[in-house]
Amino acid sequence: MSQLKKLAGQTAIYGLSSILGRSINFLLIIVYTAYLDKAALGAFTGIYALIGFLNVVFTYGMETAFFRFSTGKNLDPARIYHTSQSLLITTTVFLGTGIYLMAPWISEVMDYPGQAYLFRWTALILSFDALLAIPFAKLRLENRAIAFAGAKLINILMNVLFNLLLIVWIPSWISEGVLEQGFLGFQQDWGVEYILLSNLLANGLIIPYVWWRAGFFRFSLQKEIIRPMWKYSLPLLFMGLAGVTNELVSRMLFEYVLPENYFSGLSSREAAGIFGANFKLAILMNLVIQAFKYAAEPFFFRQSSDKNSPQLYARVMHAFIIFCSLLMVAISVNLNWIGPLFLKGDDYSSAYYIVPVLLMGYLLLGIYFNLSIWFKITDKTNYSFWITFVGALVSIVVIVGLVPVWGFMGGALSTLACYLVMTVICFWFGQKFYPIPYQTGKGLLYLSLAFGLSYGGFYLVLESGMASFFAKNTILLIFLGIVLLLERDLLIKLFPKKKSS
Repeated sequence: MSQLKKLAGQTAIYGLSSILGRSINFLLIIVYTAYLDKAALGAFTGIYALIGFLNVVFTYGMETAFFRFSTGKNLDPARIYHTSQSLLITTTVFLGTGIYLMAPWISEVMDYPGQAYLFRWTALILSFDALLAIPFAKLRLENRAIAFAGAKLINILMNVLFNLLLIVWIPSWISEGVLEQGFLGFQQDWGVEYILLSNLLANGLIIPYVWWRAGFFRFSLQKEIIRPMWKYSLPLLFMGLAGVTNELVSRMLFEYVLPENYFSGLSSREAAGIFGANFKLAILMNLVIQAFKYAAEPFFFRQSSDKNSPQLYARVMHAFIIFCSLLMVAISVNLNWIGPLFLKGDDYSSAYYIVPVLLMGYLLLGIYFNLSIWFKITDKTNYSFWITFVGALVSIVVIVGLVPVWGFMGGALSTLACYLVMTVICFWFGQKFYPIPYQTGKGLLYLSLAFGLSYGGFYLVLESGMASFFAKNTILLIFLGIVLLLERDLLIKLFPKKKSS
């Protein structure tokens, strides 16, 4: 149990910084929905889905390879760091230049004629992200959670400040006459442009600080290290591409597969803005998964040589399912006030009903991450590609088939169906090659109860708002009581009673 507590402590540090930072960042959705039109929000949704996809290409699984080889026997972690960072710098220069030069063509393909500058900025954002990947991974490997968290928070705060400056404050100062029209070439009609520019400035400014915190770096491309790392990471690249397709394809394709005038009074791009904004309401689940991943990935590799590691992995999975199931219910039953708190403007509430589906999809993604440890520590990363490739196919088929019929729900179901299929396949192969004694029955019970109670609480409406609030959260307390009843033995082990002296 001490190892489980240690992981929980590290996850708490990463989680606190991630949740605090992302919560600050998440507040930007209030700014976007209040100050930008739905078309700008739709552009933000589509372009950032593209950025998420290309981020995987720029880093090509090198973070996981860095963890794997840095914790291997007879290998110098410093040499691994210098080589992996040097390799990423080299490939980033080529990839970033390619995207920058192709910007005019990309703008035409994605229906942004005359706005090639958007994709030139995108190339720079992708390049800066790639240059930060290995230094951040080094901080995680060295258990420097506070340094990692501090750098992430500084980056997010700068991004938020630039957004507020460009979207809220400068336009306000111009309208009040504090600043002149055309101040520094300021464009009043820009929207997604200032979102991208804020991200670009924040990421560029944080690079020197993160590199300094990560420690000494020497450019070094050593073939004897590059070859095995590349062999290990290449399947992870394809896994990542398929995985990010699964995560982002619904937001990338939504406006293009939704029939025009499907929603009365909304263009397809405006509807995509509403869809993308409601994805943000599921961000808390994604935050927990991200925080868990930051702590768990190096932790899992360090524990892989322990003969009791399968039992430890099973306990970690069980605790993860319990926590995330409770979180899903808590968010779903309170969407009636959480939603309007963050999504300002008209029409966003029309898609609240997809949020429980998205929460369950993200939860399954977290379960898949737990399950995926088997192919990472057995070096069977080629399985990762095929699993995520199947998930990507499922995601594309569902979104193309169901969005024209069910609109927002069709897009949400593509996320759920994708991660469900991936989870089932990964579990089946994992138990074959690296058996782990997961508590499958209890896990399925918690997931089923959580999903049913989430929708039951979401649709429960009483005449009094206060009565509805207490009734909805009573559902959450009932679920918590069931968990405590079924997990009393685990709680006794985690929190044993102190013997009186």
